[in-house]
Amino acid sequence: MDNVVRMLSTLGLMGAMRSLSSTYERAAGIHVDADFAPTVALLKRLREGEAADLVILTREGLDEMVGEGRVVRDSAADLARSYVGLAVKAGHAHPDIESEAALRKTVLAARSVAYSRLGASGIYFAQLIERMGIAAEINAKATIVQQGFTAERLVSGEADLAVQQISELKQVDGIEVIGPIPLELQTPAVFSAGRMANAKHADAADRLLRYLASPEVVPALRQSGLEP
Repeated sequence: MDNVVRMLSTLGLMGAMRSLSSTYERAAGIHVDADFAPTVALLKRLREGEAADLVILTREGLDEMVGEGRVVRDSAADLARSYVGLAVKAGHAHPDIESEAALRKTVLAARSVAYSRLGASGIYFAQLIERMGIAAEINAKATIVQQGFTAERLVSGEADLAVQQISELKQVDGIEVIGPIPLELQTPAVFSAGRMANAKHADAADRLLRYLASPEVVPALRQSGLEP
């Protein structure tokens, strides 16, 4: 059956992929069987032998898979850039995060900041607060999320601020994205796709990959908080 593509994708593209997959399924008659998790978790699953036709990972993660011979080098394509942002519960005031000084003041004033343990955004934020010299204060009251969406902790009332890729924050209802962490303080994550070397449905995977790298998908990427 070559009308199914098994896709493993990083959480950052979950919003965009949900709308794009249904559009693509209708147009191409190919069903996209998608599973979403942080890149770190996906790399572990792939190394343990989980089967897939197509993967979407951070560029670094995809390069590792190419290097290990798991992803076909010539198939690799960059799809989108993603910035880390902050969110508050819907209806709450939007604190100032426009500058490094304002951001520092805002995160220190929060009752609790939710950030992820596994995702690229969480690793970045842990390094950022370390560099700002406020890691001990923030971590003493942080809400650390093992896996999934940090903004859910705003809805539950466990945290005042949530940090994650903007595209991931936007997956949660009942929250508002304040904006990105000042751009001079961050390097955007690049999400890239590639076909698995042992893909069972290689042709279908290649067709889906071409679609995802085409200008047609740009509006859906932007709407989900990503930059093409």
